[in-house]
Amino acid sequence: MTGPEMTSPSPGTTAGKSPGDIAALPFEAAMSELEAIVRRLEEGRVELEESIAIFERGEALKRHCETLLRNAEARIEKIALGPDGAPAGVVPLDPQE
Repeated sequence: MTGPEMTSPSPGTTAGKSPGDIAALPFEAAMSELEAIVRRLEEGRVELEESIAIFERGEALKRHCETLLRNAEARIEKIALGPDGAPAGVVPLDPQE
């Protein structure tokens, strides 16, 4: 059923990693792991159950990266409101505020 190549962890594997560890990853590490997952899935040499598991981890990594990017954007831009209180665009963040 499974040969040694299927049971030994390959580079970029998610064996032993829990979804909770994603929150601690910096953007670059999360993106690197996500890219490794995409490569493995594109190669098509992963068994179905592992494909599902790494796909799910990839989705969690993608959400984490998106959150980190939104947070970074929020730190460097703020929404400018018009006289009527409606959003009128974004302006650079004033670090003095």
